[in-house]
Amino acid sequence: MKWIFFDLGATLVDESDVYKSRCEYAIRQLNIAPEEFMNKVVEKARICPTPIMAAAKEYGVVLPEWDNSLEKLYEAAPGVVAALHSRFKLGIIANQSLGTQERIDKWGIGQYFDVVMASAEAGCAKPDPNIFISALNKAGCKATDAFMIGDRLDNDIIPAKKLGMKTIWVRQAYAIYQKIDDESKVPDYIVNSIDEILAVF
Repeated sequence: MKWIFFDLGATLVDESDVYKSRCEYAIRQLNIAPEEFMNKVVEKARICPTPIMAAAKEYGVVLPEWDNSLEKLYEAAPGVVAALHSRFKLGIIANQSLGTQERIDKWGIGQYFDVVMASAEAGCAKPDPNIFISALNKAGCKATDAFMIGDRLDNDIIPAKKLGMKTIWVRQAYAIYQKIDDESKVPDYIVNSIDEILAVF
C-alpha cells in the first residue's frame, strides 16, 4: 500500500456536537418527544448518510446550515494521522463544504495530507466514483495501491471497493446502525473507533 485516504466526518472528525444541535433544533420545531425524533434518526441512519437531515425532512423541518464551528477531532485522530504519515502518503476524500484545507490546518493535521479532495471543490460527492477517481489521479496512485477509511458503508466502503481499493470501516457515530447485508458492503477490516486503525497497519 502506498496511499491511505480518509473520510473526515465521523471518521477523523467528531461531529457529535453538531448532531446534538441539529436534533435539538428539529425537536423544538416539532414539539414532539425527543425519543420519537431520535428513533426516526436511527431508522434513517441504517440507510442514509445524512440521517438527521432525512429525519427532519420526513417531518417537514428545514434544518439550519451545518455549523462547522462545533466540529472537533476525535482525541486519537492527530496521533493516528501522524503515525501513518511516517509510513504512507495520506489523502482525504470527503463530502465537505468549502474550506476543508483551512479546517484541517486549524486542527493541526493539515500538513499530513498531500491530497485533499472535498466534494465542494471537486464538483461531485460520494458515493459518486468520480470523486475517488479524481483523488487517485491527483495522487498518481492506482486504486489497488490505496486504502479508503470511512464510517459509511454506502458512501465510503462500497464505492471504494468497486474501484479496487482496500477498505476499513470505522463504526463510529451513526455508522453503528448500518448492516453488512450483502457482499458489496464487506470491508477488508472493521474497527470500532479511529484509535484502532494503527493495529491494521
